Amino acid sequence: MNAQQEQHGQKRFSAYEIALHNFDRAAKIAGVESDLAELIKTTDRELRVQLPVCMDDGSLKVFIGYRVQHNNARGPYKGGIRYHHEVDLDEVRALAALMTWKTAVVGVPFGGAKGGITVDPRDLTIAELERLTRVFTNMIDPVIGANEDIPAPDVNTNAQTMSWMMDEHSKRHGFTPAIVTGKPIDLGGSFGREEATGRGVVIILREAAKTFEIDLQSAKVAIQGFGNVGSHTARFLSELGVRVVAVSDVSGGVYHSQGIDVNAAMEYVKGNKTLAGLPDSEAITNEELLEMECDVLVPAALGGQIRRDNAPRVRARMIVEGANEPLTSEADEILEGKGTIVVPDILANAGGVTVSYFEWVQNLQQFRWELDHVNRELEKVMVRSFEEVVCQSQHHHVPLRIGAYLLAIERVARAARLRGV
Repeated sequence: MNAQQEQHGQKRFSAYEIALHNFDRAAKIAGVESDLAELIKTTDRELRVQLPVCMDDGSLKVFIGYRVQHNNARGPYKGGIRYHHEVDLDEVRALAALMTWKTAVVGVPFGGAKGGITVDPRDLTIAELERLTRVFTNMIDPVIGANEDIPAPDVNTNAQTMSWMMDEHSKRHGFTPAIVTGKPIDLGGSFGREEATGRGVVIILREAAKTFEIDLQSAKVAIQGFGNVGSHTARFLSELGVRVVAVSDVSGGVYHSQGIDVNAAMEYVKGNKTLAGLPDSEAITNEELLEMECDVLVPAALGGQIRRDNAPRVRARMIVEGANEPLTSEADEILEGKGTIVVPDILANAGGVTVSYFEWVQNLQQFRWELDHVNRELEKVMVRSFEEVVCQSQHHHVPLRIGAYLLAIERVARAARLRGV
């Protein structure tokens, strides 16, 4: 359902309206001049492209793609490419804005961008996906570059997608591995990049548990989404000895009161492409997972999963946002009123863009870091960023989300002023 459609009789704010709502609230507290605030909250460039693709049966099909560049005051635009049938300009615009604030929160020298194609990749063959990716890369070529705008994987895209993009771009510009991040290791990718978002979620979750006195050794964690972010989050939590009692994917969820065997679940999904039927578990719905009694809930699927209609039934003590905008503004207010701790997306899932920055640096220097070095640097960035967000939150007596926005907006505004924008 499109974010602007009504849900259970209630009009939902669009994804972009949610991003603007959080920005406006924080910018007012930060005291950013109205003209500057208006400048840094709106997008710099919005590109919509038609993508004609020759299908395997010889027919021609035209897809629609987007690349939105939100702000580059602090560095080149940075943001993923997603392939999903619900991709539209509003969603991409919102996600581009989130990237601006996310890169600023963790202090990496990037701005924010996002891209996407309105397509269900399950309907295309590998050959058709490759042709679609190459056409898209050519169409956005005038606005991307290693020092201009650096794409990365997102929903339903991966290292292979980035390989095709890099190769297509390199046909015109010469071998340029720094044009995208999230590449395979053999093409200049960074060790640790694939699991970086999930690892970052767990670092932030661990630090938040310490701060808000949640004992992880006795805690119950539920994770919605078992793709790249959700599965790695579950794996790293399991390695810490944390009990992950429920996980889910598009087919629904699975539950075990004593904890899911995460490694077994990951192997099961490799063979079956779904969690449905996982042995030694009880089937539940995604709604039941979101509403179950647990200490920590990690929504790591798509946006808009916790809304006005189901937020009153969410019983988690703390929510750590693995996905982008999994809570609507109305849900945020309801949970804030209930005293639920919400660790925002622009902090919690910033591990991916942080290691993307490390990959970009390695490509520019033509020098590879070892995995333990990548992980040490990621740990330092995430822990420091969490502490800075908590400091803002406590100083201004606001939720963590607004604390994160305050930190980000002040950094972007300062960069814009210094550049004389």
